Amino acid sequence: MSFVFYDTETTGTHTAFDQILQFGAIRTDHELNELDRFEIRCQILPYVVPAPGAMRVTGVTAEQLIDPSLPTHYQMVRAIAGKLTEWSPAIFIGHNSFGFDEHLLRQALYKTLHAPYLTNTNGNCRNDSLRMIQAVARFAPDALNIPVDDRGKPVFKLDRLAPTNGFDHSAAHDAMADVEATIHMCRLIAEREPEQWSGFVRFAQKAAVTDFALDEEVFVLTDFYYTRPYSWVVAAIGTNPDNGSEMFVLDLSNNPDDLAALSDEDLAGVLAQSPKPLRSMRTNAAPIVLPYEDAPEQIREVYPALDELKRRAARVKGDAALSERLIAGLLASREEREPSEHVEEQIYDGFASNADNDLMERFHSLEWSQRVSLIGQLADARLRTLGQRLLYCEAPELMNGDERHDYEKAIARRLMSVDETTPWLTYPRALAEVDELISEASGDEINLLTMHRDFLRERTAQASALL
Repeated sequence: MSFVFYDTETTGTHTAFDQILQFGAIRTDHELNELDRFEIRCQILPYVVPAPGAMRVTGVTAEQLIDPSLPTHYQMVRAIAGKLTEWSPAIFIGHNSFGFDEHLLRQALYKTLHAPYLTNTNGNCRNDSLRMIQAVARFAPDALNIPVDDRGKPVFKLDRLAPTNGFDHSAAHDAMADVEATIHMCRLIAEREPEQWSGFVRFAQKAAVTDFALDEEVFVLTDFYYTRPYSWVVAAIGTNPDNGSEMFVLDLSNNPDDLAALSDEDLAGVLAQSPKPLRSMRTNAAPIVLPYEDAPEQIREVYPALDELKRRAARVKGDAALSERLIAGLLASREEREPSEHVEEQIYDGFASNADNDLMERFHSLEWSQRVSLIGQLADARLRTLGQRLLYCEAPELMNGDERHDYEKAIARRLMSVDETTPWLTYPRALAEVDELISEASGDEINLLTMHRDFLRERTAQASALL
């Protein structure tokens, strides 16, 4: 299977409300030799405010945001979807993609009426180079050079990692340069820790994770919180009945006999404590797992002997009622997510129906004049809302006068909001931010930020005129 390494540069850091401005990707073979590359930029959407801090980091100018020679956001996403589909099936890898880039890509696909889960459906799977590098630092600390900050804590940001490990990353925060840096780091892992690299490739695939977890009596699961590694010796006990990609594992420092003796109320209290006796593992998100016998002694020595671990694993696995109680107790302890009124934050509220998927696929093959009626045929209210927004951005001339004017006013209200709880960036907040950044800037940054302030002031005046 080939690899697709990708990166995004965006208007800001909010994965639901910001947008991709630049997308870069390189396809390689299984030995990480480049086969093809793809890069594209786009104009800013009319309802998105660029964060001045993000523009300072990426160096994107105000002029570039509205460059008419660039594709629109929709045109860019069409090109991305086409290229990534052409390269599929593949293992998709980005640096911190699980935490950022993948969500931006999903949002871009969702907002343009494409199936959002491109990187982990139709034979595709994914991994994250940030987690790989953290795992290598955990299990083979001499394999890579990990920079540290002023407090001596490890730094896993790509713009620090790549140059520390021999890559000229002078163009950091350019999407294609960041892709090249990510590949460089992965090549180092493959060369210096081939067994770990093989594991990362293997466990990028959901079926491989599931088979491993079910076949191993006990195994080691590792995760990272604020760059700190934590490892547990665990046994798989079942899956979430509402989400087959979520597997639950019992930390075998806990004796199942003790858990079985607890009342439901006491069990709920134990499940809520920290460290958690029962942990969640997403089988479709490349968890860091390894056989017990391959775990470093420092992990194994804090657990009971292997015979006792196997007894505990057999005890909980052999007691279906106990496993069900544990899983039910954990699920009951989770706070129910409050539904959002904002369509962007409704992306995970459910899958589109087959009928709507068929309509969306047809949507992209039609002329804009023919798409208007199709939007109304979508059964999912989220998709109808996104379709109307897409129509306004791409073909506003097809909206009747009152409808278009109402839409423009609604966007102006969105952009000019003074409500501090508004989750997206507004013009008033962006202007306050850019003024503060200019007061601290020097050299070329002052000019870049001053142009962005002029852009924001102009857009503010245009929005105000509609209110």
